[in-house]
Amino acid sequence: MTSTVAVEDRAAVLASTRATKMARSAFAYVRGSTRSFYEWLAASPVASRIPDGPPVWICGDCHIGNLGPVADADGHVDVQIRDLDQTVIGNPAHDLIRLALSLETAARGADLPGVMTARMIEAMIEGYALALADPDDRKGAPEPQAVRTVREYAMGRRWRHLARERIDGRDTQITLGRKFWPLSARERTAIETLFARATIRRATLRLFGHERHGRLRMIDAAYWRKGCSSLGTLRYAVLVEVYGSKAGAKGGHLALIDIKQAVRSVVPAATGAAMPRNRAERVVAGARALSPNLGDRMIAARLLGTPVVLRELMPQDLKLEVDQFSRHEAVEAARYLAFVVGVAHGQQMDTPTRAHWRAELQHGHDGALDAPSWLWEAVVDLAARHEAGYLDFCRTYALGADGEAASTSD
Repeated sequence: MTSTVAVEDRAAVLASTRATKMARSAFAYVRGSTRSFYEWLAASPVASRIPDGPPVWICGDCHIGNLGPVADADGHVDVQIRDLDQTVIGNPAHDLIRLALSLETAARGADLPGVMTARMIEAMIEGYALALADPDDRKGAPEPQAVRTVREYAMGRRWRHLARERIDGRDTQITLGRKFWPLSARERTAIETLFARATIRRATLRLFGHERHGRLRMIDAAYWRKGCSSLGTLRYAVLVEVYGSKAGAKGGHLALIDIKQAVRSVVPAATGAAMPRNRAERVVAGARALSPNLGDRMIAARLLGTPVVLRELMPQDLKLEVDQFSRHEAVEAARYLAFVVGVAHGQQMDTPTRAHWRAELQHGHDGALDAPSWLWEAVVDLAARHEAGYLDFCRTYALGADGEAASTSD
């Protein structure tokens, strides 16, 4: 078994792990550089030309890896935004730019010619505009075969698959090692106290449809080394057993709860936006607006004095990987992913607002590109800044004591 990491060594190991992940590829650097993205965007010559879209809940970190199949409480699967750490009420144009940059980076990593990036951005606007026309028509944009394959695979997954991946198939404890690390006595007591709290216990049971008479038993917990940009924040996995309300029931079913620290968002919020001041409540509110399947499975709480979000992990929750899209699917994938984002935005707008925002997006073409010039110019400028930032990051990392670890597997 891989050795675990002591509590006092976590910070150093997590910092090194995060740097290693970000140095692996330009696309990985996109995932871990959200703050830099908004700093680059603010400094870009095109910043003043970005239209002010209607203030709605946005993802804020809308890259390819944050989209994928997400199950609702009943196991029904839709492709939605799957990470809302940075969500705010803000300008929907920011999600479009962030998604376009991740698509450009993925295309470059796949050695696709620059003309493909131009076509992908055109397709993005087409898909997004389709969603704004009618966000209730979920079949407005064709689902790429790669997405359909992942979604259908997700629909067939059960608890045993999640348990095998996350906890080595065990049902009595979480196996400590590379991903899961031991808790301090203070952390274990705090988590036990959290699940003993009546409000949290009821809210957790509600996720499983047993709010009134169900019972919940915590089996085990561990620190979870997971993610990229969130590495270094509090993250725990909790194995629980849930019992229904039927009298005489002898056993319950197992579930894995993810506890994640709610961080301060770096995304520009709309002036005067009425958002919860509590970070965890902000994340849950944004998730419910953008990704109902996910938002309805989340609970805002406090742990060790820190706002956290609790979420039941479902076997059907998967992320889309960049290498899942072939060359001929690149344009179709861009159209579909932008459609998904457009549905998330559009379902928060009334019909006149959607029509106005759709018309505004379709203006500003330069004649050679069937997409707004501000979006193309933003991607070109950000791609250059991102490449310079990535290379500089790799140079700094390579000069560090842990640079040799960049080529090792996660």
